Amino acid sequence: MSSTDSAVPGVPLLRVSGLKKSFGDNEVLKSIDFTLNAGKVLVLIGPSGSGKTTALRCLNGLETPDAGTVSVAGDVTISFDEPVTRKQRLALRDCSAMVFQNYNLFPHMTVLQNVIEGPVRVKKVAKAKATEDALRLLAQVGLAEKRDAYPFELSGGQQQRVGIVRALALAPRILLFDEPTSSLDPELVGDVLRVMKDLATEGWTMVVVTHELEFARQVADEVLFLDGGVIVERGDPRVIFTAPREERTQQFLARLLHPLD
Repeated sequence: MSSTDSAVPGVPLLRVSGLKKSFGDNEVLKSIDFTLNAGKVLVLIGPSGSGKTTALRCLNGLETPDAGTVSVAGDVTISFDEPVTRKQRLALRDCSAMVFQNYNLFPHMTVLQNVIEGPVRVKKVAKAKATEDALRLLAQVGLAEKRDAYPFELSGGQQQRVGIVRALALAPRILLFDEPTSSLDPELVGDVLRVMKDLATEGWTMVVVTHELEFARQVADEVLFLDGGVIVERGDPRVIFTAPREERTQQFLARLLHPLD
């Protein structure tokens, strides 16, 4: 597994500016700005309802922002301050692949069929080539022997690793993870996090929403703490987790790190 992006070194692969999103009277994102260079890992943390998942879904075109701009390598730049066409939304979605917290595998398809569905139908990859790539990726996450299994025959951790392989098979520029371990039993979390750490080491560009603070500490190049639809604090994980500046960040981390205090 390796990243295939050819972004210019030093130039942000992803640039987000003034991103806003409301659902009715609920203003979930109140103007979010960040950049991400190719091969780097950005981790979003924050309490439930802070806007983390909404921001992620806006990057993938699953939600349409009310305002702001999203640019990927300068090749795809969409201003949501004006009406967005379906073609633009699909172009944005083509830049990334999402790994969902509830796996979202097709229950009537085998593992192999789940993985090749996107490349064959969306990317128009020849089935033989898609199958070859899928088997290689499954082997690299330790699931080669599960190629003909159905999702109900797999553990949650195995299903999530299939979800990661399905995303990788699309050869995206950016991998998006929406709390990928939140639905797993504790003993299964490690297998998924190890795969994600390997991806980071191999140079994949990743945006991750997670409560796994130790993972964020080890893997993230930058952490954003969101609350109330704004970025309260951002910075190096070694600083954020040991000496956060903002009181709200301190309160949030204290509750996660010392829940019984």
